[in-house]
Amino acid sequence: MRTQVGIVGAGPAGLTLARLLELQGIETVVFEARSREYCEHRIRAGVLEHRVAELLREAGVGARLAAEGISHGGIHLQFDGGRHHIPMQELVGRGIVIYGQTEVVKDLIDARLASGLPLHFETAVESVDATAGVIRYPGGELQCDVIAGCDGFHGVCRQAVPAEAFEREYPFGWLGILAQVAPSMDELVYAHHERGFALLSLRSPQLSRYYVQVAHDEDVAEWPDERVWEELRARTALDGWELHDGPIIEKGVTGMRSYVGEPMQHERLYLAGDAAHIVPPTGAKGLNLAINDVRILAEAIAGGGLEHYSRECLRRVWRAEHFSWWMTTTLHKLPGGDPFDERLQLSQLRYVTTSEPAARSLAENYTGIEAI
Repeated sequence: MRTQVGIVGAGPAGLTLARLLELQGIETVVFEARSREYCEHRIRAGVLEHRVAELLREAGVGARLAAEGISHGGIHLQFDGGRHHIPMQELVGRGIVIYGQTEVVKDLIDARLASGLPLHFETAVESVDATAGVIRYPGGELQCDVIAGCDGFHGVCRQAVPAEAFEREYPFGWLGILAQVAPSMDELVYAHHERGFALLSLRSPQLSRYYVQVAHDEDVAEWPDERVWEELRARTALDGWELHDGPIIEKGVTGMRSYVGEPMQHERLYLAGDAAHIVPPTGAKGLNLAINDVRILAEAIAGGGLEHYSRECLRRVWRAEHFSWWMTTTLHKLPGGDPFDERLQLSQLRYVTTSEPAARSLAENYTGIEAI
């Protein structure tokens, strides 16, 4: 078998790349180790930058996004007993769209299958040869002009790129829940509290996605539903406002880390998304970085300039890493921290919510820097 571009991984990065190349008339074959059902039901990020939402619409996979996506013009920062609005739309002329990664993947899979193009689920790639451009899988191999490694941090592609690793482990994680209850707020709320960070988010008008800061190795069994709701209420309490609860349909703990591998390419192999970098979720950058990677990769494959792919991506990656680190260290209770650390965090939060240039910087980074 032979193709122009072999894509390892059918997450948002791999599927978006396949779609963008399809529109350019470039042949692709996509391999995914998991089943279609698994890919379409794993709950992940749900915040799309303005540019990413526009890209999906332009790629012809934005019909449900346009109908069901929830546009937000700002976010709230809550600290020291008050809730403060950052009006991103007013500050930088763009906002965000709430639309789950699960739904993005469903839309991309539907489009791929409707085109009748190769998408092989439950086909685990065993190895890739970056020099020869070969993908090996059970029962065969595929010769490629280009291999796109979109198979995540634990996939085979990352291991095939000799890269320098830059890493940071955070000593805390997020306990996340998906609850069958209408959101209690109009836009996302990031809460700094002496008991730890909390985030109020959503997936739809009927589904709420909430998080509380916990230890990175927290046992989810120690968190019955009643305790989760009690802690969320304690950390987000506000005079005249009430957090409504409902049935919890998913619960899990996610550790937090930062990782960047440089370079993101080696001979015929090009990494994208989590295979190349990981950001803590506080800045809502993971999915958006992945789609930006493949936007750059698709342009380079179609128009030339593949040798510059890693350099082009890494400028934005490191900007997102810094922003996510800043959000994380500003909002979370720091293990081993003292009152001095807390006062610094509160000072920074007051500055962001009272200084227009500081608020504009947050808005620009959160909604996605247009040029970098």
